[in-house]
Amino acid sequence: MRVVIQRTAHASVTIEGRQKSAIGKGLLVLVGIEESDSREDIDWLCKKIVNLRIFDDENGVMNRSVTDIEGDILVVSQFTLHASTKKGNRPSYIRAARPEISIPLYEEFCSTLRQAIGKEIGTGEFGADMKVELLNDGPVTICMDTKNKE
Repeated sequence: MRVVIQRTAHASVTIEGRQKSAIGKGLLVLVGIEESDSREDIDWLCKKIVNLRIFDDENGVMNRSVTDIEGDILVVSQFTLHASTKKGNRPSYIRAARPEISIPLYEEFCSTLRQAIGKEIGTGEFGADMKVELLNDGPVTICMDTKNKE
């Protein structure tokens, strides 16, 4: 499982001209799922995400988590995070999980993250053509992959 986490001042997802979700200060989490991902990957990532200390404390030091600041989280599925560009100029998405595997894992990821933060989170819609808008605060952007935990 691979994620790109962006610290936001605000973010939103629009589908077919209708805003599906919007958040204020918090995290936009783009998530890519591959065939070998499991519950263990979800648990590890969710714990990392809610405890990641990337928000400023009173001294301007990144020392607070999204939980500490009572921030919001918006999760958007993005299979292109598993793009391989080794051959040619057209990316291959062979590592991205098929929908019958990735949809249940995406839903479980969102549910686990919702429980970990203790409040509702915003989401996109799996497989939809989404317009994602954000104001990256910092900018702060962090990439994590459960296949590279160490």
